[in-house]
Amino acid sequence: MDAPTPARARTEGSLAPLVDGFGRVADDLRISVTDRCNFRCTYCMPAEGLAWLPKAELLTFEELTRLVRLFVRLGIRSLKITGGEPTVRADLPVLVRMLREVAPGTDISMTTNGVLLDRLAEPLAEAGLDRVTVSLDSLLRHRFAEMTRRDALERVFAGIAAAERAGLAPVKINCVIVGGTNDGEVVDFARWSRETGHVVRFIEYMPLDAQQAWERAKVVPSARIVAAIDAVFPLEPLDPDAEPARSYRFADGAPGGIGVIASVTEPFCDTCNRLRLTAEGQVRACLFALEETDLRGPLRSGASDEELEALIRDTVARKWAGHRINHPDFVRPERSMSAIGG
Repeated sequence: MDAPTPARARTEGSLAPLVDGFGRVADDLRISVTDRCNFRCTYCMPAEGLAWLPKAELLTFEELTRLVRLFVRLGIRSLKITGGEPTVRADLPVLVRMLREVAPGTDISMTTNGVLLDRLAEPLAEAGLDRVTVSLDSLLRHRFAEMTRRDALERVFAGIAAAERAGLAPVKINCVIVGGTNDGEVVDFARWSRETGHVVRFIEYMPLDAQQAWERAKVVPSARIVAAIDAVFPLEPLDPDAEPARSYRFADGAPGGIGVIASVTEPFCDTCNRLRLTAEGQVRACLFALEETDLRGPLRSGASDEELEALIRDTVARKWAGHRINHPDFVRPERSMSAIGG
């Protein structure tokens, strides 16, 4: 039987949604296209010595496209391209165009450090990318260099501007807050949000660094971040949506806004709708999962679409109730964030 054409995949070819044992529907897929990164953020990677995956182990563009077509058939409505740093994958606009062809009605976005957007934003937009989220952990050059181990703040600002010009909007900003490092900048980020119109989302520091140096004492609770900003720029909460961030607007009507992602202090596992596909083809039902399902092996061994879909469904069905960061028996995953894909 012929596979459905891309335009029909979401209608005639769509299947029953991906529902886990707790009734949560998975409709958001994070796709890592590489584990490599051109930054060495202190909360993610060691300064040196992290081995990259051999090219042969990465999913090819054709393999990624085939799997995405299956995920869309299974009800995925949102695709987020991640890494590592996705823009270091050669010919990324070609992949985006291929994904757009098999997922014409699906939201396709990307999370990036922004340093290469000055030359890639327009080609990515032309290929079919909808929007970008840029990671930016400090507005100060010296602290940015300290946290990323790269003196590239101005290039990131240039990348954000390029993304705006290319129409990759709204450009959202992700900021990981590490206690004793950049927590004193949260009000400055709110002020910058009001000046630029970019929504800034503050993310709690999570135990996903490759060097396993995470300290709970350096986690700044999101409630404290909101209180600090609200004291200077009064905030009003927005109605919740499918995003994990709790969002706020400025009470005086200024542009921009903030969000907080309280993965550690206020987990949102009971409403999680996400799956992750690693760069070498492993499906993870949770960012902190201790097990994953290999799709690359069966894919390269000639598995049918139905067999691959069954593996995906089984992974979702076995999704646990939630991570156990705040429990004594918490076991951190072997993979770091760069190897999982944000």
